[in-house]
Amino acid sequence: MTYTAPLSDFRFILDHVVPLAPISETARFAEATSDVSEAILSEAGKLCEDILAPLNRVGDLKPAVLENGVVRTPEGFPAAYRAIAEGGWVSIAALPEHGGMGLPMMLTTAVNDMMSSACLSIQLSPLMTQGQIEALEAHASEELKALYLPKLVAGEWTGTMNLTEPQAGSDVGALRTRAEPQPDGTYAITGQKIYISWGDHDCAENIVHLVLARLPDAGPGTKGISLFLVPKFLPNADGSLGARNDLRAVSLEHKLGLHGSPTAVMEYSGATGWLVGQPHQGMKAMFTMMNNARLGVGTQGIGIAEAASQAAVHYAEARVQGRTSGPTGTILDHADVRRMLATMRADTFAARALALACAQAIDLAHATGAPEATARAALLTPIAKAFGTETGIRVAELGVQVHGGMGFIEETGVAQFARDVRVTAIYEGTNGIQAMDLVARKMADSGEAMFGLIDEIEAHAEALRHRLPDLAEPVWQASETLRETVETLLERDLEARFSGAVPFLMGFARVLGAHYHLRAIEIAGRDSARGRIGRFYIERLLPEHKGLLAQAGGAAEAVLDLRPEDLAVA
Repeated sequence: MTYTAPLSDFRFILDHVVPLAPISETARFAEATSDVSEAILSEAGKLCEDILAPLNRVGDLKPAVLENGVVRTPEGFPAAYRAIAEGGWVSIAALPEHGGMGLPMMLTTAVNDMMSSACLSIQLSPLMTQGQIEALEAHASEELKALYLPKLVAGEWTGTMNLTEPQAGSDVGALRTRAEPQPDGTYAITGQKIYISWGDHDCAENIVHLVLARLPDAGPGTKGISLFLVPKFLPNADGSLGARNDLRAVSLEHKLGLHGSPTAVMEYSGATGWLVGQPHQGMKAMFTMMNNARLGVGTQGIGIAEAASQAAVHYAEARVQGRTSGPTGTILDHADVRRMLATMRADTFAARALALACAQAIDLAHATGAPEATARAALLTPIAKAFGTETGIRVAELGVQVHGGMGFIEETGVAQFARDVRVTAIYEGTNGIQAMDLVARKMADSGEAMFGLIDEIEAHAEALRHRLPDLAEPVWQASETLRETVETLLERDLEARFSGAVPFLMGFARVLGAHYHLRAIEIAGRDSARGRIGRFYIERLLPEHKGLLAQAGGAAEAVLDLRPEDLAVA
């Protein structure tokens, strides 16, 4: 199975739909010229096609293993990781003072998209390190930055985040890991963490864990949590490796997918750690890493959607099945196969544009400090995470369906996409948590950021009403329905909002997707390939927003009145 980097898609979106130009016009990102972005995308595409993609199936069939206390990744993974690190792909957005490229998050997002398509098991490692770099840049002491960031940015060391514990799950406030102050200013970290992606491995010389734990005087809940940097090997002042720290991977999880990625249960037994940020403010620091990862995880879903789409198209182009009256003599002549493939292509484009719009807002916030950009980035993050991952799951499942019985056979490789992507809707905050965040924190401004985005969608559709009346009008109407739903939710308490939060997020994403497709049609023309896919989205997929937003704004009692006995097994 081959993978081709979708460079034309990225060029088109970055030139016309969610433009990079406003970012490169800022002083901070002035180096992100069109020549630089073209070079970044082209070289990353080659890495993904030639080095990462051939390992995707290898990692699935020969998983990472823990033997005699040592984690070994699949054959070829260490060399592939070195190619990522040596190419600078870990640190595209990291600050130049620590060795990073200092380029926009938009380019990091595009590269992560391609790496996720090629081999998601490997891509998880640099994604975790990217988030840790941003968290340390924002919250660590100057001493910790000076020692750790150059190594992380260079990819010589990798990073992880340690939140979840067996008894806590998504309820991070229930964690029990302890941090005892030591006379030398360090802390002794004791506890167990589960589901730690790339918690141990043989691809880099050191692994740096960011660990949430409680100080002795900590209060209950999330307000009593602090964040600590805990390395596998304690570094000397010059960055060379010293003694092994008192931590270990005690087991690797047996997972539905992502077999090549070692997901560890980590045990800390008085391990030496350093405080990051202020005491009892750990969640604030960790959220910097989590928000970075949430966009990254949404991008992982998009990457899998791209890979699954390519595989399905290749299969459909070659598969002869049944009588057809079309020109190809293959299953591409069947209307329902074209419907499935168009759904895959249209949703992948919509999710990709949404992720890049989120990255664009992040870049503007970093470059200008404008409150509007910060609010836009915060608003789009949960939508990009949830819609990107749901798109990955849906598109991967459609890919199996296009293959028919061959999709259910592991040898074709398409079932792997469905298995690998499934966790993306769960980790870095389940999609239900993303939806609750959207209707709670992201509405705390009385809907100002949402209404501002809806105004832009309506203004664009209004401007195209005469040129593209049959396509602009439904987008305008959908945005009005979205506006009315926001107004309805603002009148409700949180529990009532939560009862319809997931359909609200998905309905919001449907409208945003139509907005990006309408931009594409405006530029490419309705009779182009992009125009036809955009028309399919607006006429066939956008109508889903009506049912989704009707659920979101419907009677909350339909959910809230349910009793435990109503849901129990008879």
